[in-house]
Amino acid sequence: MANRHNLSLKRLLLSHEIALLLLVMVTGLLTGAATYFWQQTSAESVRLNNMIYITEQLRGELFRQIQEVIRARILEDPRAVKLYQEYSKQIGRGFNQLRRNSRNHEEDLAVQALEKSYREIQLDMNKITTDPYAVDYAERMKILDPQFSHRMVANFENRYSSFKQILSAEESDQEQTRQLWIRLAPFLIPAIILIAIVLVIMTRRILHREFVKPVGVVKEGASVMSRGELQHRIPENGVSEIAEIAASVNRMASDLAASRDALVETERQAALGALVPVVAHNIRNPMASIRATAQVLEDTDGREELRESGQAIIETIDRLERWVNSLVSYLHPLQPSFRTMKAAELIDAVQAILRPRLQDKDIHIERVNWQEDRDLRVDPDLMEQALSGLLGNAIDASPPGSTIRVIFERSPGCFLIRIRDSGPGIPFTPKPGGLGPGPTTKRFGTGLGIPVAFKICQSHGWELKFEIMKEGGTEVKVIVPVNDDEAAP
Repeated sequence: MANRHNLSLKRLLLSHEIALLLLVMVTGLLTGAATYFWQQTSAESVRLNNMIYITEQLRGELFRQIQEVIRARILEDPRAVKLYQEYSKQIGRGFNQLRRNSRNHEEDLAVQALEKSYREIQLDMNKITTDPYAVDYAERMKILDPQFSHRMVANFENRYSSFKQILSAEESDQEQTRQLWIRLAPFLIPAIILIAIVLVIMTRRILHREFVKPVGVVKEGASVMSRGELQHRIPENGVSEIAEIAASVNRMASDLAASRDALVETERQAALGALVPVVAHNIRNPMASIRATAQVLEDTDGREELRESGQAIIETIDRLERWVNSLVSYLHPLQPSFRTMKAAELIDAVQAILRPRLQDKDIHIERVNWQEDRDLRVDPDLMEQALSGLLGNAIDASPPGSTIRVIFERSPGCFLIRIRDSGPGIPFTPKPGGLGPGPTTKRFGTGLGIPVAFKICQSHGWELKFEIMKEGGTEVKVIVPVNDDEAAP
């Protein structure tokens, strides 16, 4: 059963996406914070510098205004009065700018104090400029006294210095904050990179542990099962979906194993069902022959008849033993040991084995199209046994003095060995897995030559077919799959 507490693939991907989103958010927040900080500090720096500049302008215009007052008083110049008034307007606009640029209560109080001190000076200057001709010479000389001018602007200068100290302190704070961010930048940037690396490593490890590795295990387990090892079980690990797939594959393997065992049992029962009649038939006939011979012995008087009957019993028992040995050989699993040899060499070896039988019936082997000979991957011992049985059947079926044709033929994707006899034709159609129609009628046969040939050809991946020729005789086709890309011999 899959672990119900396993992390699902959907949740795993969601956590991966959240981790990436978190990384993007952290990066974006830090980038946005840095951008906002530089924007604010730059704007604040511009504001403070502008206020300092305006304050310096106010101070300079105040002194120029005082000079115009002095000029108007000493030189009695009417134009100086007009200039005095222009300076008053400019100074008023300067104070308005300072009030607009002020950002805190302390700055507001400092601007108000500075403007108040200016208004006090302006009252004195207004008395002088209202009627410059009403003041006598002694009063005009008094205005030239430096101490008088100093007393006039001393309070303004004090307020001016206080305001500049406030602006300078704020500017210093801004610089300290800027320097702090500059010092933190070498640590913040690597920290972001480190966070990104940690998130990537963590998500990669989780993905590998919960998804990639379990998928590989399922793939490997399925490959093992495909080789027939259905008892193998895949660990049900990883995300819930992969664990469920592993559990499904394990259940499928169990079902396949049960089905395979049932199929094997069914096939075994079917094979036994087909084998029992054949075995009974092939044993019953020799036993009947032995029984009949034994009954004849009861009425036999001559020694020669007794010897012939005994010889018949021995031959029947030998034939039965050969059939049992052939049956055991047929039922025994084959393990071919392949090597490469020419098809002609294989046929020559079989012909050498059957030479006495060929000579006994004066049968000639005709070799047709043997220039198409080629290399084959074959177990020589097993295939000689198969071809010996097939060629032996052709010899038994052919009349004395006839010809058996052995033909080589190349076709796309295969190589054919054809054995064509001159007999009356096979009376049945052999099929793979069949044990023949019954016992053989040949003296030294077992009736298992064709089934053994089928089995050996199947173990090689070859195909065996039988065909009755219209002109008479039977043709056996041994079809050998080959690779067309192999070089011709």
